Amino acid sequence: MTDRETSARNAAGVLLPGFAGTTLPEWLATRLEQGLAGVCLFAENIVSLDQVRRLTDQIRRANPLAIIAIDEEGGDVTRLFAATGSPYPGNAILGRIDDLDYTEAVARSVGWQLRRAGCSLDFAPDVDINSNPDNPVIGVRSFGTDPALVARHSAAWVRGLESTGVASSAKHFPGHGDTAQDSHVALPVVDLSLDELRERELVPFRAAIEAGTSTIMTSHIVLPRVDAHGPATFSRRILGDLLRGELGFAGVIVTDALDMAGASAEIGIAAAAVRAVDAGCDLLCIGTRNTAEQLDEIVQALLGAISAGGLSAARLEEAAARNRDLARAVDERSELIPVPEYGGELDDEFDLARTSGSFDLRPGVAVSAERALVVLETASNIAVGRSLWGVAAAGEDPIVLRRGDALELPSGVQPVLVGKGNHRHPWVREAIDAIRAGHPSALVVDMGWPGDDRAYADVATFGGSRHVGRALLAWLEARADAVGTETGRP
Repeated sequence: MTDRETSARNAAGVLLPGFAGTTLPEWLATRLEQGLAGVCLFAENIVSLDQVRRLTDQIRRANPLAIIAIDEEGGDVTRLFAATGSPYPGNAILGRIDDLDYTEAVARSVGWQLRRAGCSLDFAPDVDINSNPDNPVIGVRSFGTDPALVARHSAAWVRGLESTGVASSAKHFPGHGDTAQDSHVALPVVDLSLDELRERELVPFRAAIEAGTSTIMTSHIVLPRVDAHGPATFSRRILGDLLRGELGFAGVIVTDALDMAGASAEIGIAAAAVRAVDAGCDLLCIGTRNTAEQLDEIVQALLGAISAGGLSAARLEEAAARNRDLARAVDERSELIPVPEYGGELDDEFDLARTSGSFDLRPGVAVSAERALVVLETASNIAVGRSLWGVAAAGEDPIVLRRGDALELPSGVQPVLVGKGNHRHPWVREAIDAIRAGHPSALVVDMGWPGDDRAYADVATFGGSRHVGRALLAWLEARADAVGTETGRP
């Protein structure tokens, strides 16, 4: 094999594309046979557990050591359960409950479901500290705002997932919590010094590394006081000196998706791939609905960079080797860890009362027996995607209110207004103000991360998964019954 042929195989060995459809495309099967590192599954690739298992079996037949990755965070961000809503409490609730055994149990349950689906790498846990309540992309994906709390739950989640044989990925290094921008659509700037990072953002990453996380995912954010020349994904200073050197991480560094604006809006995906590998990334998450032509373009860009002296062939080989080592390690570990038989219902695994006990309530909150559920429908961020959530996922058929809609309810009916991050959406704030004026009994529920003043969150659930939706419905019913008993209502 010539040097160019070796480099071409190594170039394929760092790529983790997505694809359209629920079966393996022929072009992708061919590239898997030729040494492609693996694939990343998204909600659009999944119809049912049986179907996704057939799909992952197809992938492994093409390449027995293919990495099969997925975003399954155990809360609002779900791919396996996008059509039905996630049956898990989610990180923010786990942080509020603050029971490490419980957090580990959630991660184990996620891991067993991924093993049954045939996935080997989970892009979880999110170990970002949600220090900015206006953060549009992290929010309830975070365990909280306190570095020590986030660190211990990050470690517990890593331990739980890795114990099932599924590789974890602590994200988004070196921390995406202190920003009001979403790197899917912009290039956020986090103006923190290295010492400030060490005191806060890096604390959970240290804990995840000590707990044995197999991979760490980078973030497309600029830290001008650490490296002003581009996002962390392209920074040797951040990935080499900080992550590899100071934190001692020896596993696989995986990029957040390179089709995100924070990485490729100005230079394109192929150039972003070259810069990421050169900076120290090993596994390149390309994005969704990738094509054969896109992969060919990236491979040619990597080979061209080697020929031009802008990328070391040894660096590319090192990256591909790390990915192969990860795939072998996960495969060998899976052989030693049998998947337990499962005959129960996931919805019964986690305690609804424990979740509702973590809700943040405004003093004096009252729930009427005569009430109407009203969902304030806003666009989900790209990380969450189109997943069923909240009371609809829990089986209710609520009134859906969108921008410009008016709410008409009979007198005496209490509107229960359910949204996500209510304080971040001007039209939602205006709608809540108007409805409160016409219906003084209105109860406002925020199933996202509420603003600090809780002005638009009489009840804050800190999550919007199906599990949390069920917990909210049970809490509303119990609260109304309690009020009825106190007032003598039959």
